[in-house]
Amino acid sequence: MKDPSATVALDRVDRRILHRLQRDGRMTNADLAKSVNVSAATCHRRTEQLFRSGHIRRVRAEIAPEMVDRGTLVIVGVVLDRSTPESFGAFEAAVRKLSFVLDCHLVAGDFDFFLKIRVRDIADFNRLHGEQLIALPAVRQTRTFFVMKEVIDNALLDF
Repeated sequence: MKDPSATVALDRVDRRILHRLQRDGRMTNADLAKSVNVSAATCHRRTEQLFRSGHIRRVRAEIAPEMVDRGTLVIVGVVLDRSTPESFGAFEAAVRKLSFVLDCHLVAGDFDFFLKIRVRDIADFNRLHGEQLIALPAVRQTRTFFVMKEVIDNALLDF
């Protein structure tokens, strides 16, 4: 959770810590400290400060979707029937409750939102689409894009 009073200007060591943790969030503090060339105590203090300041949101495992029967990736463009704060708010509140939606982004252009969804297969998506997606508040239209090949997925941030 971000502490607004804990603003941190990132220096070279902080950036190296962030880069290393992006690649391997399971690194021990000792290994991380050695890889960025600081003491374990300094590394721990800096890492904790990066969490407090909000630079690091969380650490979690990246699951192989095909290993848990979610190998089909679908992108859905959503157009709402009206562009009001109320319709956007109602849609956003409802979509947050759908566990199969991995990402939801408000966008500019022909669509209002893009959803990233992982499902078992096309039939599974068809069921979710008919039962839940088109029933979301204020949805006028959806356009579905089935991903044929994942060229880059969840790339590391370069900063």
